[in-house]
Parts: sequence; C-alpha cells; structure tokens
Amino acid sequence: MATPKNHNKPWTSADDSQLRREAKGNTPTRVIGIHMDRTESAIQSRAQDLGISLKPTNQSPYGTKK
Repeated sequence: MATPKNHNKPWTSADDSQLRREAKGNTPTRVIGIHMDRTESAIQSRAQDLGISLKPTNQSPYGTKK
C-alpha cells in the first residue's frame, strides 16, 4: 500500500472541519481516509482525539429489519 500524501503531516483546522462534516454525514471511515489522503487508523485516532463518533447513526442493528 502506498503512503498517503498527508502521512505524518499535522492536522489543520480545515482537516478537522472536514472530518466532523463527513462523520456527521455517516461517511465510512475508509472513505473519509481516501477523501483526506490519510490512513483509516489516522482518521480513527484523530476522531477519538476530537471526541467525534464514527459510528453510523441511521442504520438499524443487525436482525431488526422490518
């Protein structure tokens, strides 16, 4: 796997805003990483640092489809 272009670069306030916006829109972590040129683990780590939940909010739990 190639190293993302933002590897080891500091997070900017614009990056934080984009992360918040995409997390609020229920974008999967892997896709957020692709959009931001960062690894999935970097996205998860930064979200945890900022107190952002990456869990989907509009999906039913398994086995509860109507």
